[in-house]
Amino acid sequence: MQQHTLAEEISQSGVGLHSGVHTQVRILPAPPGSGRLFVRVDLPNSPIIPAQVGAVNETVLSTQLGKDDCYVRTVEHLLAALAAMGLDNARIEIDGSEVPLLDGSAQVWCESIAKVGLVSQTENDANTPLVITEPIWIYHGDAFVCALPSPETRFSYGIDFNLAAIGNQWHSWLFTRNFDHCFASEIAPARTFGLQHQIEHLQKSGLIKGGSLDNALVCGEQGWLNPPLRFANEPVRHKILDLVGDLSLLGTFPVAHFLAYKASHNLHIQLARKILEQYN
Repeated sequence: MQQHTLAEEISQSGVGLHSGVHTQVRILPAPPGSGRLFVRVDLPNSPIIPAQVGAVNETVLSTQLGKDDCYVRTVEHLLAALAAMGLDNARIEIDGSEVPLLDGSAQVWCESIAKVGLVSQTENDANTPLVITEPIWIYHGDAFVCALPSPETRFSYGIDFNLAAIGNQWHSWLFTRNFDHCFASEIAPARTFGLQHQIEHLQKSGLIKGGSLDNALVCGEQGWLNPPLRFANEPVRHKILDLVGDLSLLGTFPVAHFLAYKASHNLHIQLARKILEQYN
């Protein structure tokens, strides 16, 4: 199965959702078999953090990779774009601790990748996706995420909020390995969202310092504070975006139907770890 990397370097800069700090990201082509790697170019010796499940060290309202003071936060949107657009190998240089939120979606990353294109690399049997043969479930209360045997790779998600503008939503998206970029049109544009009544508490907890109506949808009792939405069910599509980004840490997407309901980054990562345990 052939691997792919970028044809040319791409870059973006912006503010991190939780830190509020401005960072720049440069994504460069990388050799076959190297995988997707973050490089903290602002730290001595430019330490490398692999985009792998084993590197996850925090999952509170985002996914964080690293160890101690060497980490990269909120990696899920960027990684979802790289993996879903067919990019196996990439050197991701970042001059801070959090990936820029940009407009709250993965759309800008997908557009940047599509603009420069990909190049094929040598074949590598190790990149052949594994096939899930038995159901794998992770629960917490009424929330769950699972991997079910399936002839194709599909992501289905459900959410349920006690706010009329969101309510109960479901969406399902089929991942195709010929990289026809349906991800770029169906999932990537969906922006992160928050609830108005939670904002003050989250800010007091040191979170969402960089959040604004320009990079996140905000919903209150009376509806959306910053419409219009890009999709009628944009919130649940964004949850699929998060799930795709988190499961990309497996290296390649297993052949399975990934089904989630009211899940979180923590449950996503627990599922990824359990898949590795059972298939390694």
